[in-house]
Amino acid sequence: MARQLRSVELGFADTAPLRLSFVADVGARAETVYAALAEDVTAWPCWFTAVTEVRPTGGGTGRDVRLKGGGFFDETIVAAHPAERYAYRIDRTNAPGVRAMMEDWELRPSPEGGTRVRWTMAVDGTPVLHAALRLGKPGIRASFRDAMRKLEDRLRV
Repeated sequence: MARQLRSVELGFADTAPLRLSFVADVGARAETVYAALAEDVTAWPCWFTAVTEVRPTGGGTGRDVRLKGGGFFDETIVAAHPAERYAYRIDRTNAPGVRAMMEDWELRPSPEGGTRVRWTMAVDGTPVLHAALRLGKPGIRASFRDAMRKLEDRLRV
């Protein structure tokens, strides 16, 4: 059953009760990585295997995201700073236990060249959800790293 979540602003990415952050280097320019994140949203399923469909909504101010297993997020974009940051809050979802959620993608130069990508999931939810996410952190990390490898391969083409 879909539920409306509490509306949060960009600062929630830094203050949420639970924050899971992951970092990976991508051998592509920040402008190119940003375009894949924020402009070519329908291609997300090609590189982020947990995602099955992404559709822009509201003339590009939001997204409808469908996940493997039947989950979904209706999102509002809260930051779109080319080559630097892309963040969105989840407004509605069928994920149990979530009260508020935001995902924040920060892009910085990588020491090896290319782009260092930091993905943060900021969540407020029930204690059971927090525990499940903490226990699932290794799997989420692996999914993120796999997505970044696939994105890098896609951007080389």
